[in-house]
Amino acid sequence: MGESYIISIDFGTTYSGYAFSLTSREEEVNPHVKFWGEEVGLETPKTPTCILFDEHQQFVSFGYEVKQTYLRNSGKQSRAKFFFDCFKMSLYGKKVTTDLTIKAANGREMKALKVFAEALRFLKDDALKTIQQNTEGKKFTASDFTWVLTVPAIWDHSAKQFMREAATQAGIVTEGTENNLVFALEPEAASVYCKKLPSEGFIAENGGESKLNQSPGTQYIIVDCGGGTIDITVHEVLEGGFLKELHKASGNDMGGQTVDRKFKEFLRDTFSPEIWDEYEEKYPSEVRRIMYEFTLFKRKDEDMEIICPLNLGMMAQKKQDMEEYFKRVQGASYDDGVIKISKQKLRSFFEESLWSITKSLREIFYKTRSIKYILLVGGFAESQYLRRHITDEFIDNCKVLCPFRPQEAILKGAVEFGRNQGAVASRKSAYTYGVHLSEEFKKSKHREDKQYKNKDSIFCGDLFGKLVEIGEDVHWNETRKFTVYPLERDQTKIIIGFYRTKKKNPMYVDEANVEKIGSFVVESPDTSLGLNRQIDLEIKFGFTELMVTGTDRESGFVSTVSLNFMTN
Repeated sequence: MGESYIISIDFGTTYSGYAFSLTSREEEVNPHVKFWGEEVGLETPKTPTCILFDEHQQFVSFGYEVKQTYLRNSGKQSRAKFFFDCFKMSLYGKKVTTDLTIKAANGREMKALKVFAEALRFLKDDALKTIQQNTEGKKFTASDFTWVLTVPAIWDHSAKQFMREAATQAGIVTEGTENNLVFALEPEAASVYCKKLPSEGFIAENGGESKLNQSPGTQYIIVDCGGGTIDITVHEVLEGGFLKELHKASGNDMGGQTVDRKFKEFLRDTFSPEIWDEYEEKYPSEVRRIMYEFTLFKRKDEDMEIICPLNLGMMAQKKQDMEEYFKRVQGASYDDGVIKISKQKLRSFFEESLWSITKSLREIFYKTRSIKYILLVGGFAESQYLRRHITDEFIDNCKVLCPFRPQEAILKGAVEFGRNQGAVASRKSAYTYGVHLSEEFKKSKHREDKQYKNKDSIFCGDLFGKLVEIGEDVHWNETRKFTVYPLERDQTKIIIGFYRTKKKNPMYVDEANVEKIGSFVVESPDTSLGLNRQIDLEIKFGFTELMVTGTDRESGFVSTVSLNFMTN
């Protein structure tokens, strides 16, 4: 198999899609993007991230098709089904475990792993089918491709491991082909894409020629404005066009959904919580249709009109005339079946989200004065108001650029990243990482209460064996080494705790603000050397995932090491 068959999946909070490339041309900036939405009269580079299972938790459909079936019927039948929307956010900002469950619209829970796996399986099958249609029926299987899955840079290790597990269950990789799956960090993928764009590839908000300067030393910020997360990375261009991360990724959960939520709150306040809540319970599909119309309006910076659904009108009229509801509301009115919302009112829904993006960017400018550009990418960057607001805020600091199709930047950049995983030459470590170690006890150095005896000598336990320090530059293919020994002669599995902290030099693993994030399990089946087995572990920190290998020093046997972040 050539390195050249690549499929990237951008599994977003609100929208998902994929792109593929079957050539190995280095200069290709435009992989093929699948367009969706024919069945609803649209043509978009991504499809809504919503999934439907029947009452027996069997997969029914994904994307626009769900909107066609589930959202049309809102009867009992529909309520028995499991509908999930925007479920990617259930992995944000927390330690994820395999038994995580998430709530469907009908209030019942399902294993998150199954929901994610079925969504990925649908995208995988659809991609293979599409490619087959483009290659005169040549048969492809998942293992013919390098698969690139995009994830937010601000995600926890456990969330990435969860996605790897889901991708394995989806049949994207199997035992033996794990290396065919690569994670690309969303803002990094976008950065790789924007670096290759000609100047006509950017929207010129303020007129004038705009292109990303490629000369070494140029520093820029990529803001990936997603539906769920705002994900920010700072890059500097190095010699040879490689990228170096200048600050560790930052961001928050104030993406485009925040604006949708404010709009929904506005409707709820206008019609009163009692009426709105009852409406939402009885006609969930109508509410989703209103929200869908709103997401299209959100891109434009102008007055907005939404047709008031009949059922909402009828329920509201029972209490008072429609016009009455809007009397006390500023910036909105009702006229003959249509809800009108002024541009100013629409902008107010953006306030909280834009404030949080601006605050994060200000913090970066405070630390780094020499940034030349802000690049806005992601679906939320399609909003004119967002682009103008960021341009106005930072006009004195730098240029603000946005590619013409900001939603596709991540998809296309991820294909490029799959071809060239060393595109980002170094990254900043977000934490100090270390392992649980023991060494011979020394009075001058160690705490009394940390000593323990074994047959031969006195040891000090619970030591933090530092591997990487917070803020350190780690090159993408650089490894850190440490050695482990078995504590028992007949031990076939050695388990070592893995820790992280924001401190620079912790001494012990049980200090305040040091957290255990997982464990290494080293398999050493040959116990003939008893306690004299020395296993050298090598960890790659500079990659998008942590990679570990272990080698038995005596026999040269490479032991299998699994790094588990999802244990409780």
